[in-house]
Amino acid sequence: MSAFISTDSTSTNPTLAVLGFKHQLVYHLHLWAFIAVAPLVVVQWQHHHFLLSGMLILFCANALAVIVLLRFRSTYFLKGRLFPLLAVACAAYSTAINGHVGLYWAYPAASALFFLLPLREAIASNTIFVTVMAVVSFMKFPEADFWRITFSLGLTCLFSMIFAWLVGKLQMELTRLATTDPLTGCLNRSQLADILNGQIQMRERYGRVSSMVLLDLDYFKLINDQWGHLAGDKVLKEMALRLRKRIRESDQIFRIGGEEFMIVLPETNQHEGNLLAHQLLTSISARPFLEDIKVTASASIAEVSKGETWSVWLNRADQALYDAKSRGRNQVVSATNQAAGDQNTDTSLTPVAG
Repeated sequence: MSAFISTDSTSTNPTLAVLGFKHQLVYHLHLWAFIAVAPLVVVQWQHHHFLLSGMLILFCANALAVIVLLRFRSTYFLKGRLFPLLAVACAAYSTAINGHVGLYWAYPAASALFFLLPLREAIASNTIFVTVMAVVSFMKFPEADFWRITFSLGLTCLFSMIFAWLVGKLQMELTRLATTDPLTGCLNRSQLADILNGQIQMRERYGRVSSMVLLDLDYFKLINDQWGHLAGDKVLKEMALRLRKRIRESDQIFRIGGEEFMIVLPETNQHEGNLLAHQLLTSISARPFLEDIKVTASASIAEVSKGETWSVWLNRADQALYDAKSRGRNQVVSATNQAAGDQNTDTSLTPVAG
């Protein structure tokens, strides 16, 4: 639903798309639960079951709160944790006073929990749910019915749990495939804007510095032409491995072009990023790729400036990388703070030994 997550956001960010689908699922489950349960408030009141009628009113009020907050604020009211409490109480009490009529509502409620709560919470809630319903059934029905109810409700929970678990695994795998480069395993452009904006917000709110390194292999087309595209792919994979060995766990590496990579460095200023960029180029040129393919790279470093957008930040780094290429390759160029009005500094133009 466009009311939850904008179309532009979901088209570029798979993580937000998954969140949007989850919100839609929660929204519709609560909507149809409200539509199904609301008439029962009147029915139970007419049967003078005033306590059950009041419990159903609370259930409907919680559903309305979830629906309204998701619709207008994109927030999940109390993370859905009132639903299992009210569902267990209503189903158990209705079964106790209405017999099998109340029991029928336990099955859809138990299944819904696996799509409204995190898996572990849903398992814990349904364990309590089945236990409570088993106790009520033991007290209310003959022994044969008690065993049928307990096992059928337990199997319903088990099948729903397996299905929800598989759906969750599928969501994670689809998100991984959509956000990473299949060849190198690096992040791709789908996450770039959000991650850079996150670093900009840390700069604006808390004054924390962040830098980015752009890195491009020199004369990569010649590698493809001389050794073939398969060798070129192996060079890119090895390139990603060498970069990962040199960066921290908090750093994030993207493949943003054919042979171009970007590394986002939180809590790193221009000078520190410049030192890292030189180390990266040294690790690339220090030994051949595969058996005898010698590779060098050019790089740029740009620290985020206060008040700039992620695209301006990236453009400064990109211009510095262009300068590194035009001035001889196999070197690092540092982009200066745009607010200073200076050109790219020459202090980091020392070629990397290869």
